[in-house]
Amino acid sequence: MANYLAQSWLIDRRHTLKLLGACIALPLLECMIPLGAADKPAEAVLSPRRSAFIYLANGVHSLNYQILTAGKDYQSSRSLKPLDKHRSVITPISGLHHPGALSHHHGCISVWLTGGKLGPSDRNTISVDQKMAEITAPHTRYTSMEIALTGESLAWTADGVQLPALHRCSEIFASLFEEPKGGKTAQRRALRRKVSVLDANLAEVRRLEQQMGAADKGRMDQYLTSVREAEIRTRRADTWLNTALPTVTDEERKRVDRDIPDTKAGDYFRTVYDLMVLAFQTDVTRVATFSLGGEGDAFSIPEIGITESRHQLSHHGGDPGYMDKLTRYDTFAIEQFGYFLTRLADTKDLTGKPLLGSTMALFGSGMSYGHSHGNANLPLVLAGGSDLGLTHGSHLDFNREAKDFAGYPLDASGALTSAHYGICSRPVNAEARMSNLLLLMAQRMGVQIDAFGDSTKAIAL
Repeated sequence: MANYLAQSWLIDRRHTLKLLGACIALPLLECMIPLGAADKPAEAVLSPRRSAFIYLANGVHSLNYQILTAGKDYQSSRSLKPLDKHRSVITPISGLHHPGALSHHHGCISVWLTGGKLGPSDRNTISVDQKMAEITAPHTRYTSMEIALTGESLAWTADGVQLPALHRCSEIFASLFEEPKGGKTAQRRALRRKVSVLDANLAEVRRLEQQMGAADKGRMDQYLTSVREAEIRTRRADTWLNTALPTVTDEERKRVDRDIPDTKAGDYFRTVYDLMVLAFQTDVTRVATFSLGGEGDAFSIPEIGITESRHQLSHHGGDPGYMDKLTRYDTFAIEQFGYFLTRLADTKDLTGKPLLGSTMALFGSGMSYGHSHGNANLPLVLAGGSDLGLTHGSHLDFNREAKDFAGYPLDASGALTSAHYGICSRPVNAEARMSNLLLLMAQRMGVQIDAFGDSTKAIAL
């Protein structure tokens, strides 16, 4: 997260020397906008590229979530109705899956952004947000921010280490916008003391390496990688102390520098989204992840009459009451995502352009049908990023691209039947991989890669 003393930073090799010295790229400041830019059209000034990822645990109530028509003339489902006003800037996507997660369930959150495998002996791979952070980090105070309502973050390093997440809104605000305790002098002294400890560690390891076998050397290489990354991010944090923190208005501080009880989920979601908008607006980071809860611990929403946990509701067993509550929960979470899109559209960056145009926001889950842990046909909505070349306004349905797809199973009234759960448990289109979407997003962020995770090719959008 933004806490640079706890985060594992991922730095591209060609930027390492810059990060170790005083030549760290500064955030986008008004004084950096080229002379005369104010007299030019807004599109003549490039905005930084940004990405946000929002995770909803345990899938959705598939029968009320699935959109039945593809293309521009699609009819929104009951759960997705709150996004109708954002239709021109969103793309609902059906039919994608992660092949490496098909035989598992509660670990889906771990590979949602990595496309890795979930076997007991498998180590996770880098998540797409951290792949993006490799190229955005030199320009921002923090490489990325990781937030989780409960449970763990969505972000994983190249070594398969999960990054820590923050939960309390006041803690998130402090990590982004407040001076360190004791002031900069004390912080710099602590950082340099840490570098000395890391240097001593490296010297001791080099001495021990001469006595190690091959297996131990392999494990020690992983340790050394972690130590080197810690040293790089520590030196980087030291250098950034020379750059003043962004100024936050009293109005913005009042909006986000507070803690919200779990009984007010909507207030919490919106405050986190406000924090993400503020972080993007001030360019302290360009990559963010937000988990609305883990697969086994997603919480209730008493403010709308839901006292059961999301995990409990997802195992509805066909109970009409639970199914209705799960749909209301889905709709509620999607409505809060709509709030995030509105804030991005209404907030301008330092180039004077709305954040939404330069920000891609992906909302979704690593499961589709929570009752049987079905993780095909993942519920996904990609929004924003029009300045990055994304075109929205259609429902992108990869199920319909499969040759043997006979259509969605409907009853006489035109409503989905429970046979649809099979589509949510077994991929209709084996080539429709979520990693293809993650590859597209990485490329639009400027990451120079031709493959990501288990991708086959970037989707066209």
